Amino acid sequence: MNDVVSGAGDDADIGGTLELLLIEDNPGDARLIQEMLRDATELTQRVNPDESTNQAPTVIHEDHLEEGLETLRSTPPDLVLLDLNLPDSRGLDTLETVDDVADETPIVVFTGVSDQEVGVQAIQSGAQDFLVKDEVTDELLIRTIHHAIERAHQERQRRRQREQLEALNRLNRIGHDITHAVITTETRAELEQEVCDRLVESDGYRFAWLGSVNPGSDRIEPTAAAGAEDGYLDEVEVTADPDDERGQGPSGTAIRTGEVQIAQDTQTEETFGPWREAASDRGYRSTVAIPIVHEDLVYGVLNVYSASARSFTDAEATILSRIGDVIAHAITAIERKDALVSDAVIELEFRIGEMAPELIALSTEESCTIRFDRMIHGDETLLVYGSASDLEQETFLETIEETDGLGEARVLSARKDYFEFELVAPTAVSLFETIATHGGRVASATIADGEFRFVVELPRGRDTRQMIELLKEQRPDVTYLAQRTTERGDRSESGSESVLESDLTEKQRAALETAYFAGYFDWPRESTGEEIADRLGISPATFNQHLRTSERKFFDSVLGE
Repeated sequence: MNDVVSGAGDDADIGGTLELLLIEDNPGDARLIQEMLRDATELTQRVNPDESTNQAPTVIHEDHLEEGLETLRSTPPDLVLLDLNLPDSRGLDTLETVDDVADETPIVVFTGVSDQEVGVQAIQSGAQDFLVKDEVTDELLIRTIHHAIERAHQERQRRRQREQLEALNRLNRIGHDITHAVITTETRAELEQEVCDRLVESDGYRFAWLGSVNPGSDRIEPTAAAGAEDGYLDEVEVTADPDDERGQGPSGTAIRTGEVQIAQDTQTEETFGPWREAASDRGYRSTVAIPIVHEDLVYGVLNVYSASARSFTDAEATILSRIGDVIAHAITAIERKDALVSDAVIELEFRIGEMAPELIALSTEESCTIRFDRMIHGDETLLVYGSASDLEQETFLETIEETDGLGEARVLSARKDYFEFELVAPTAVSLFETIATHGGRVASATIADGEFRFVVELPRGRDTRQMIELLKEQRPDVTYLAQRTTERGDRSESGSESVLESDLTEKQRAALETAYFAGYFDWPRESTGEEIADRLGISPATFNQHLRTSERKFFDSVLGE
């Protein structure tokens, strides 16, 4: 049996309506309680003083325990009015059964005149109050319901405050431990795993994982995880792409904004839709995403999950944000330390579709390969030194003349099926400057098999995703192909690489490199000082001054103390 009785004012704001579940098998007693509450608009006003409503509470009546439990599970009410003696359950067992299902819903039990001692025991067993059926009046019923709901609310508040305080204390301890881990771990992988392990220890949180963005696909790839994962990371996909619904959740938003993102209830949060079912299967009810960012470097995102809804307060988010800062600083320090003891660099490979299309077509027609080995930035142009194989010199020079955006080209030296050249490329200046401004350099470029590919070299620890996005913004025809970590050749034993990178000014290095690749030091010379000065857009005297100064610094580093 399921009777729903609504009081007066059905058109009032439903948000302010009280819902009461009455589990009573005696039809007369049930009718009497419903009559007492039919016009009890003051009860709603007492419980919700901030709500402007004149609506009486809604009473849902069930006459068997099982039916009452089903209603309690499907539509949790604000309070349960419970007769302890029902056809399918009797005594305090009835209360215990309902209390197990009711969670935080307050319960008021009905007793007979001779069962007042049972009422006291009921309060000790979890009920908020009890009423003797034959002594119930309108005012007593309303006052008892109001006080029961108010006490339950206060108890929830106190319990949540205790839980929040415990969570903050636990989180502060975790932060201290993570700070210690920063000092003791030597690799980024060890640090990230230590962070995840510590967050889920002692059942602090249900699950934690750290991920970084794949620069080519925007997918956030897991790098460390701990806790109740149960295949979650294999089942779901998370990205940082704002146009993808899988990039609009906490993780993707945290990556893009650099701010902590919280989903207080994974079952109702609109942006958490793509992962709702997988999260529900594993008991994740709330989650927080903490960006791992240091200055302009985005290292990734830390995701933490709780088994309870609304688990992450603003205070917790603040502490977690600080932990994210600590992790980011630690990763920066580890990357810098690795850079000092390693010659490893990151290489990003790209394809460009609309630069020098005539040369791209030539590589297919002649089955030739054109390599650009060194690019030197002059005042107003870009000098390119490279080589071509399986190609006639005349055909190459004619194609250069036909190609928009390319200037003068000349052959420096020739061998069988192979020649070296110098090329002026003004259209590539802006692309070169973008790469150089953000800490990279074009290590090489190749035109072969109908494709123009180039490789950008970055120091370890640089934000590769940022470089990819910058190049795509500047040149829509740029396609990212691959990323790899390689070891640079050992050129630093004599200090030559150090002087080139740190002691020479940009103009001095350009003069020295151009002289070398243009054949100024060859005998006989492939280029004169006047020709090189003209290429660099400077006077011969200025070129000579830059060259002499750079030579002296270079030889000081090699032959000096």
